[in-house]
Amino acid sequence: MSNQKLVIRLEPRSISACASPDKISFISNALQHQIDVFEQSKDADIILDLAPTGTGKTKAGLAVLKHQPNKSAVYIAPTNALIEQQTEAAKQFVRDANLPHVVKAASAKDVKNWTNDKVGRRSGEKLYNILRNPATVFDDVGANTPIILVTNPDTFYYATFFAYNKLDRGNIAAGFYTKFSTVIFDEFHLYDAKQLVGLLFYLAYSHVFRFFQNGRKVVLLTATPESACELALKNLKQAGVKIAIINGESGNTNLLPSQTAVNLELRPKPESKEDWLAELAAEVVNRFRERPSENGAVILDSLDNINRLSDLLRQQGLGDDIGRITGPAPKKDRQRAMQRQIILATSTVDVGFNFERHPQPTRQNLDWLIFSARDRAAFWQRIGRVGRVLGKSETNIDSEAIAYLPADAWKEGLINLDTTGGRTALKEMLDNLSCLDKPFLTAYWRSEASLEIARPLLELEEVFENLPDAELIPKLFNTLKSVLDTKRSWEDYRHRMKVLRGAENIAKESLDKLKTGWKFLKGGQAFVKTFIKVTSPEEWDDLQAGRTKLDAYEKVFKEHNDLVADLKEFAEVFSTSYAPLFSFRYSLFESLPIRDPYNLVTDESEETQLDPFHLLRYYEFAQNGDLIEIKSRATETYKLSFRMRYCGSRQEFASTEINKLTAFKNCTVVRSIGEAIRPTPELQALSKHLLPGVIICPRTNATALFQLRKQGIVSYPINIVGHDGERLYEFLAGLSGILTMAMKYKQLRLPDDEVFIA
Repeated sequence: MSNQKLVIRLEPRSISACASPDKISFISNALQHQIDVFEQSKDADIILDLAPTGTGKTKAGLAVLKHQPNKSAVYIAPTNALIEQQTEAAKQFVRDANLPHVVKAASAKDVKNWTNDKVGRRSGEKLYNILRNPATVFDDVGANTPIILVTNPDTFYYATFFAYNKLDRGNIAAGFYTKFSTVIFDEFHLYDAKQLVGLLFYLAYSHVFRFFQNGRKVVLLTATPESACELALKNLKQAGVKIAIINGESGNTNLLPSQTAVNLELRPKPESKEDWLAELAAEVVNRFRERPSENGAVILDSLDNINRLSDLLRQQGLGDDIGRITGPAPKKDRQRAMQRQIILATSTVDVGFNFERHPQPTRQNLDWLIFSARDRAAFWQRIGRVGRVLGKSETNIDSEAIAYLPADAWKEGLINLDTTGGRTALKEMLDNLSCLDKPFLTAYWRSEASLEIARPLLELEEVFENLPDAELIPKLFNTLKSVLDTKRSWEDYRHRMKVLRGAENIAKESLDKLKTGWKFLKGGQAFVKTFIKVTSPEEWDDLQAGRTKLDAYEKVFKEHNDLVADLKEFAEVFSTSYAPLFSFRYSLFESLPIRDPYNLVTDESEETQLDPFHLLRYYEFAQNGDLIEIKSRATETYKLSFRMRYCGSRQEFASTEINKLTAFKNCTVVRSIGEAIRPTPELQALSKHLLPGVIICPRTNATALFQLRKQGIVSYPINIVGHDGERLYEFLAGLSGILTMAMKYKQLRLPDDEVFIA
């Protein structure tokens, strides 16, 4: 069979140890990559540490602080759980290194919980003050003490992209751009496309505005660098940035075992979900019964698959031996799960999770691992979780793993893998499988990422207006243009960002204030011009030719309430269309507080948060006070679609709304099984005035939809109900709609009816 199982033995891994230089002699049992990062950071601007997972990259990054021991730093960890872990690691490092820094965790929840006594209640105000002087917020900190701020990519992005409220955004951005001499991005291979745009913007800014020349050091920690990021860094290097790459496994002296040999079986992921879950359950039960002293884990991408596998294993009598670590799992449940013999987990554990057990076994913490992987970064990250033995006394007991890969991997040549070639042969093969490419990076960068970076660029341009550094803004854009491989000019994006900012400001204003105040809002005049261009082409021609002036519209808006209402509505649609570009919530709707009395989602806790679409698809539930209570698992998975009422004919809709990035009103969610529509319980969270996205014809774009789904871009059927009948289309909602603009299947239009140019 072309998709037969493959068995390969991955040889043990080791990592070099060495003596620490005097300046970091406090690092006991130092590893070579930690010393290399410290030494290379004397001269390099950006340092990549590519050491394997679980070999002390955190300590390597923090060692860079010793070059500038009295200056502040920021440590960006991908998740809030990792913020807690790395905050404690940084505190211990500061004590060991005898550094003067105060270490503070700064997730959104942490900042909100900081005291209100000194600087007020606004999170932005607190964050700005801790950047300015930590002593203004905390009693236990001396005046002007350097700080290590431990935060996440979302907070870092909102700070550097001027996304806080208007009272604080300028101050916070200035603090993040100027305060830190050492910047550490942890596990950055797990960053999504948006987070990477924020990271690359900061690197380019540090170069163009000469922060690297003045000693700033940026450390990037990753075991699996993404090829798209490598290309972006190559472009920065060509622009003059000094980059050092530390191969964590170089050197062949003083070797310490870091991972056992892994007997790996590669299997194609079955098409049938039920068959696959039954196969997984049988594998787990077999291992548990035949090797009762071994610890193992299952890591899958789907939350529902993990929950259904948990049900199957409980039916086999393993309820006390398994625990789930998932996004909705509360902290108490995760702590319990860490001590179970079999851990069932989603991608939550991909981020700095060490599967620690108490008491610690003398051998590896995980003897076996079963996992799925959609891309090669996830594959190497997950295979690196099994068999870790750095610092263990028993290091020669083989581990086992089963990896489920997309079936397309066999079609693309995986069947020809040299199973005697070990890790090297496997890496070469996986690197050449296009089905394992990370889907969103290139697609996102070729869509509208350059409009995203235009927001902070426009803010910076206004900050530096009439100052010498103003000339650096176009240079910064051109640097980013080469990094992201975009086509449009700065003047083009600058204008489009002004229009969008005008839309956002007009959408927030009352109708009465808009009558006279539209021209005084930032971007207001630019947006009104766009409004005229789209709604009245003849008047736009007169405006362009100079036959009328924009000032004439002051009287028009004062005298015509309906026109002001149309302007505001157009602004709401326009700004909502682009809102997903500047948000980190990829789901259409906010997570809901739920009660889970039968532990279908949780292990012990009864309350958690859950995505409403996951709830609608997989569970029966009812409102119980302020919470939604899960009653049972759905006997069949619900299909979700949308229904939209349109005030016009089907032909009018097709000619004005298809293949266009916009925002739609009068949309409702529909649940169905087969052709039968089932009642959808009222959920306040699903009531939205406007839903952003792109609607396309599923018949004429069938091939494109298939390709989009293969890349993980989700779409939903949407039934458009006009006054002359109904027609079924496909809805790519939120950021998925923006991502479609990078796919060369159809020319798409923007909210102002301009044609998108990738």
